[in-house]
Amino acid sequence: MFVHGLWIHASAWDPWVDLFTSAGYEARSADWPGDGDTVEATRRSPQQVAGYGVQDITDHIARQIGRFGERPVVIGHSFGGLIAQKLLTSGIASAAVAIDPAPIKGVKALPIPQIRSALPVLRSKANRDGSVMLTRRQFRYAFGNAVSREESDELYRRWAIPGPGRPIFDLTAAKKDPHPPTEVDLSDRVRGPLLILGGERDHTIPEVVARQAAELYQPGTNTEYRRIPGRGTLGRLVGAVSGVGGPPPAARVVGPAARRRRGVVEAARVVIGGRAPREGLGPR
Repeated sequence: MFVHGLWIHASAWDPWVDLFTSAGYEARSADWPGDGDTVEATRRSPQQVAGYGVQDITDHIARQIGRFGERPVVIGHSFGGLIAQKLLTSGIASAAVAIDPAPIKGVKALPIPQIRSALPVLRSKANRDGSVMLTRRQFRYAFGNAVSREESDELYRRWAIPGPGRPIFDLTAAKKDPHPPTEVDLSDRVRGPLLILGGERDHTIPEVVARQAAELYQPGTNTEYRRIPGRGTLGRLVGAVSGVGGPPPAARVVGPAARRRRGVVEAARVVIGGRAPREGLGPR
């Protein structure tokens, strides 16, 4: 299951869903509460996404997972990466990949680019219970800094949606709250495997934030961190399968219709770290 982050519609995952489906997996993307079926529908009704926080969104996705016959592997981006960790550590997911994940409780780094990316929400306390739509310029700084302006504008046109302000306020309150919604179980002895990816040029979730999250897990034998050089929070949208013939990368790694948890994470490592589906979402 693919989980989007703040300000990006679930349909941005469609090429990834198609890629993994073609490799033999049952793949789908999750929506957040209040999301419309399309980007346009969500933009027309921004009030529908307002007021939901990290725990509300996690519970909403957990209910979607509850309709499955088995625990899925969850791949999440930004706040979706934080939610993927919550679902994994609570036993709802069997394994997880967190791409540029929003910080879990315990991460101390707070780089200036992260603060600047959050300012459209934090500039007004009223945004805590409202929704916020980034401007093209704000989107360019937070999401499109590692691609050309033309590509950033195209990403904005195709995928940008209003998002709830509360998740950002959940992050700011985490240091004072003994049990905030960003808290996860930091023992990795008994849960499934976790892969955390950090983009070197990410503004929204700078690489040090993702790395510190990985370092919090103990004893660390079931958690892997990988830095993605030169990449920001949104990917250059290249072809998933280049060349002629042969199965896509995921299938080459784990075989058709493989279900092993570590096999799926390995597939995600190869696909996300290397070639990304055309017109989809991934780290640059």
